[in-house]
Amino acid sequence: MDNSGIYVGLDIGTTSIKVIVAEYVNGQMSVIGVGSERSDGMNRGVIVDIDKASAAIKRAISVAENKANLKIHEVVAGIPANLLKIEPCRGMIAIAETSREITNQDVINVANAASVHSLPPEQEVIDVLPDEFVVDGFDGIKDPRGMVGVRLEMNGTVLTGPKTIIHNTKRAIQQAGLHLSDLVLNPLALGRTVLNDGEQDFGTILIDMGAGQTTTAIVHDHHLKYTYVDQEGGQFVTKDISVVLNTSLSNAEKLKREYGYAFADGASEDGFPVEVVGQSAPSQITEKYLAEIIEARLEQILNNAYNHLENIDALDMPGGVVITGGAAAIPGIQSLAADIFGTNVRLYVPEPMGLRHPAFAQAYALLNYEASLSEVDVLAKSAMVAGTRKVPEQQTFADEPTTEDTYENTANDRPSTQQSVKKAKSKKESSFSFSGLMASIKRWFSEFFD
Repeated sequence: MDNSGIYVGLDIGTTSIKVIVAEYVNGQMSVIGVGSERSDGMNRGVIVDIDKASAAIKRAISVAENKANLKIHEVVAGIPANLLKIEPCRGMIAIAETSREITNQDVINVANAASVHSLPPEQEVIDVLPDEFVVDGFDGIKDPRGMVGVRLEMNGTVLTGPKTIIHNTKRAIQQAGLHLSDLVLNPLALGRTVLNDGEQDFGTILIDMGAGQTTTAIVHDHHLKYTYVDQEGGQFVTKDISVVLNTSLSNAEKLKREYGYAFADGASEDGFPVEVVGQSAPSQITEKYLAEIIEARLEQILNNAYNHLENIDALDMPGGVVITGGAAAIPGIQSLAADIFGTNVRLYVPEPMGLRHPAFAQAYALLNYEASLSEVDVLAKSAMVAGTRKVPEQQTFADEPTTEDTYENTANDRPSTQQSVKKAKSKKESSFSFSGLMASIKRWFSEFFD
């Protein structure tokens, strides 16, 4: 699948909204524009005011448009892992009464069958990730299209999350005048980009330290296995500094960025002035004292992650710990994390110029994830409601309905798989014959009881 083109990653964070525009050609991602604006309408990584969040997205998009010198119409957005459920799924469909080649629509149908299961009313499917396909009992198949069979099965993973978060994210993006080309789970995209092949294979702990929350994920055997969201992040460090030093939040954020250190034992005794509320003259404190304030909160956040990982026996991952996110930019964070987890710790910072700060890791990961999707991944994603990415337009097989016959992608209205198949039948005979299947069942019963 040729994924060449322009991609726009949208990271809606608690304190800032980041937009990255990049061109993907011949396997290389080239960043051509970046926008970063202070977010609004957010609370701990979740949109709580759609109007304010939409306005903030517009501002960030406008900055990115000016930098990239192009008009942005659609984006790939991330969604947090709050209340995420990761479950195995399996689907099976009958291809036809007699053997025929498996088509794109068959892959969509089997992915839809795999994603259909009982969900609480407040949950919605975010993504369907195929692991393997089985054609007439032959397993281990990554792409079944073009093969001949009468029965197609899919084994994979289904990700579900709160409807409220999904709806608010979609609504804010739509209200900003943008089309949502895909909605991607944040730790899923991060794992595919931040971790190398060996780390994804043997198992690694990935910690994304944002401003409003910290997400801990486990990636093993190239699959997202577990996530834990702690409702504390870098914003809480800023609040602690403000309260302890009796200074404004803006001053506290400035002190954290200019003098902050995460590991008190490595901080110096050098002093610096602090503007104190109610005092005309600034007070003097040392970098070590500031580091003690910062370390106390970061230690609590990392210890919470440690305790959850210990409960599921996940602390002995060969890949160790990889940390990223805006709060991970505080110097000394690696030493503190290594002391707590007792393993090797690596800090991830995006490589492209203009993005060399861990705060841009999530937006950059969204671009890389989207550009690396295979056609089968796209087809599986198109089977569920939360996904909005377009089905590949290439007509691969002679008897396969075209994309235009099957789907009409819009920002708000996406036809169900059943509606799409019905529409395809009006132009061309469907590859799946329900009457033929019933006839086969009847013949089987008659032969069995004779």
